[in-house]
Amino acid sequence: MTTQNTKQNLSTKYEIQKSEDFSLSKSTKDKLKTDFEITWCPGCTNFMILESVKQTLAKLIDSGKYKQTDFAMTTDIGCNSKIYDYLNISGIYGLHGRSVATGLGIKLGNPKLNVLSFIGDGGCYNEGISHFIHTLRYNQDMTIIVHDNQAFSLTTGQPTATSQIGYKSKANPEGEKFKPLNPIKLALASNATFIARANARDIKHTTEILEKAIKHKGCSFVEIVQDCLIFNKEMDNKDNLMYKVDNKDKKKAEELANEWDYNSKMGKIPVGIIWEE
Repeated sequence: MTTQNTKQNLSTKYEIQKSEDFSLSKSTKDKLKTDFEITWCPGCTNFMILESVKQTLAKLIDSGKYKQTDFAMTTDIGCNSKIYDYLNISGIYGLHGRSVATGLGIKLGNPKLNVLSFIGDGGCYNEGISHFIHTLRYNQDMTIIVHDNQAFSLTTGQPTATSQIGYKSKANPEGEKFKPLNPIKLALASNATFIARANARDIKHTTEILEKAIKHKGCSFVEIVQDCLIFNKEMDNKDNLMYKVDNKDKKKAEELANEWDYNSKMGKIPVGIIWEE
């Protein structure tokens, strides 16, 4: 049986419980840290995503328009979801594939919260795909952040819905036989009002994208393309294919969505705001 570990408030377990955390000598970003040991592989791009998130939240808090307690997060199970232990905001550590549904529940329960739902490509586009589609349709004011490395990395590299044809793993030694899903096209078809893609290695640009996503009034979807150092390494190092966009034209968004099919390291990969209504 899987247990859910719930941060019911910010008074227990986390660094924010210590009165000295609120001292003026400590930066806002430092207050977003926790004491938990980070267990990602050395060099994992999740470190960069965590840094981008902390920079984003610190900037919003320092603007005076947000407080640390205005944010809540949800995660499921996976390498990406370890961010729950390393980011000092309230939230729920939930079941695999259910981060988005849990985030929607939090938002319905307390509409004043800025909800960030962290989830991997397997959890979102495999087990949780129905939650993904319908949450985009409902357009509740929350942010979905997908860490996409095109593999179930925590469970030793099984293929996900975005893995390329031919990808071999211990669970699929003959290679993946199905074309990968294009989540950007799916989000457009689901009438999402904010769709973005980011490069995990580009912390500055990812921070800019996340800030816009959080400020967007409606459901925002940010897919962060990241490498895995251990599994599906043949799809790593796509940075030279990426170029920045900032688009609010629906027809252009459909064209941008078609530029990369997730199946190869060919063509161009637009990163930035692909569509905002």
